Amino acid sequence: MDRFLTTGEVAQYCQVSPVTIFRWIKEGKLPAHSTPGGHYRVRATDLLAFLAKHSIPVDTELRRKVADEKRILVVDDEQPIVETVVRNLQRLGSQFRFATASNGFEAGRQLALFGPDLIVLDLMMPGVDGFDVCRQVKGDPTTRHIKILVVTGYSSAEQLQAAREAGADDCLPKPFSGDELRDRVRRLLGMALPAEQAPFVS
Repeated sequence: MDRFLTTGEVAQYCQVSPVTIFRWIKEGKLPAHSTPGGHYRVRATDLLAFLAKHSIPVDTELRRKVADEKRILVVDDEQPIVETVVRNLQRLGSQFRFATASNGFEAGRQLALFGPDLIVLDLMMPGVDGFDVCRQVKGDPTTRHIKILVVTGYSSAEQLQAAREAGADDCLPKPFSGDELRDRVRRLLGMALPAEQAPFVS
């Protein structure tokens, strides 16, 4: 799965100012996508190609981040649920970074600023609900690659089907176990299951 980087991150990796990054983008030297909010996102592989083309040394940390780092945005209006989800997912490893939001509006802001690989999303929230967030993410070419795991207490067949139709990649009814949550996240991010849980092949 490819990563998208913010202009601030690109500036940090290249050790130049954000103004320089904007100039490279405007001049067509560095490929970038614009979010609906007007923020630029640079595909990590495009940045690596740019650095190689211009003989700029590639930082080992950048290569590691491109290959390994995963970002998860947790969206729920119940703070204890947010804390539980983050605490359980932190057990997946140190290559994970987390951001949180308590409503759909804040989730949209974090979507632009944080650039997640996966969103763990509650459906029923005040204002902009989870269905709206799903439609927003999957309806935008620059964000539709982001995986969405819906976690909801409203787990009727009709609600879960509506979530999938809105764009959810998977649904996990509440309450759920930490193991089940981690397994769903692993599958959505294309990660291998622990050896003890991997399917047996004779």
